[in-house]
Amino acid sequence: MSADTIATTGVSPGMAIVVEGIPNLRDVGGWPTDGGRVRTGAVYRSAEFSALAGSAADKFSELGIRAVYDLRTADERAANANVVPQGTEYIVFDILADRPGAGPAQMLQVLSDPAAAEKLLGDGKAVKMFEQSYRQFLSLPSAITGYRQFFTLLAEKEHRPALFHCTTGKDRTGWAAAALLMMLGVGDDDVRADYLLTNDSLVPALQPMVDRFASIGGDPELLAPVIGVREEYLDAARSEMQSRFGDVETYFSKGLGLSSGTIDALRADLVVSA
Repeated sequence: MSADTIATTGVSPGMAIVVEGIPNLRDVGGWPTDGGRVRTGAVYRSAEFSALAGSAADKFSELGIRAVYDLRTADERAANANVVPQGTEYIVFDILADRPGAGPAQMLQVLSDPAAAEKLLGDGKAVKMFEQSYRQFLSLPSAITGYRQFFTLLAEKEHRPALFHCTTGKDRTGWAAAALLMMLGVGDDDVRADYLLTNDSLVPALQPMVDRFASIGGDPELLAPVIGVREEYLDAARSEMQSRFGDVETYFSKGLGLSSGTIDALRADLVVSA
């Protein structure tokens, strides 16, 4: 069953798929390309889903996910281990292995420690930290290796339908989705729109965490740059990509070292006629 059929209302690119216990679950497909559209029901993105259980797990199974790709650090995985349907391939690509203290990997810590949050995020440091992290998606050896392996497997039909995620499904996951859509020929405005949809899907789901943070003395305003995404973050990654590689094609071919066969397979399988 695709996102088009499981979504609660309507059909549109990037629409949230409502499954309790899996925040920010969306089909990457549906966006127009130059001459087609991105295939739906093939590639999904989400936050972590350690709380998946019962009827929600059954609903998730209806998506027919064959492979789950976890982009989190070892500490994140230990804190919230995934629950995946039996028989689903589960593979870890630790994007931030070379910098486990990066902003996207510290979500759990700052949500439970107001003093740490103030030190880490106050005085505009949060935005700068996340912009730096996004640039490192293009430069860290662990990020290059992880994204290369991820896209290589995603190009193989036997690994799809596939789902990829990090802790909140917005940063490491957000760049992976944006890069994929750019490479498939989705226009800049639509890539940005898809990226920003996280704010609609994720921020309400995280509100209870924000409320708990406030209840232990934290300033909720500190979390605003953390629980959602900002155009500046995506712009930082795209600027880094352009300065290092020139364009997305070169990023995939030379930056990630993907073969022309892999890139062609991704386009052939994930773009359909409009």
